[in-house]
Amino acid sequence: MKLPYAEPLTPIAPSIPVIPEPRRRGEPGGDPCGLCHQDEGIWSDEHWVLHIAGSSIPGTAWLASREHVDSFADLPERLAADFGRIAGRIEKAILAAGDFGRVHLYRWGDGGAHFHVWFYPRPVGMMDAVKFALPVWEDVMEPAPQPAIDDIAKKIAQALG
Repeated sequence: MKLPYAEPLTPIAPSIPVIPEPRRRGEPGGDPCGLCHQDEGIWSDEHWVLHIAGSSIPGTAWLASREHVDSFADLPERLAADFGRIAGRIEKAILAAGDFGRVHLYRWGDGGAHFHVWFYPRPVGMMDAVKFALPVWEDVMEPAPQPAIDDIAKKIAQALG
């Protein structure tokens, strides 16, 4: 693993903490939640909606709950139990759609208070991007052509039925 920057990097001190933290979208006192009125994505069922991302790595996707909950800790038991099943199906669909070595799952949640998880496929052989480096590399690489993104999105959606 390596980061996509020339060495030596210069460490900087973190900014002064912002207390209280700003309200996120979908949180009381914050902007309205944009995901409560999401479209149907490339695939959906009664609990989940899968969206494809415009990205430098075709196949990057994010899964959102239909129900407005913030985090894993807030998922109702039925959704928490279903998450493993659907995450496994999505991982298999992404792996089958392209030349990927692994699919990494990430949940950040700092931008909005609506449950969503990112699926980042690591291109096969891209060993610089193992572990936590994949989203950093994805952020600095050239955007993938839209036809390539659309092609893999179609394959993922077909695999999910």
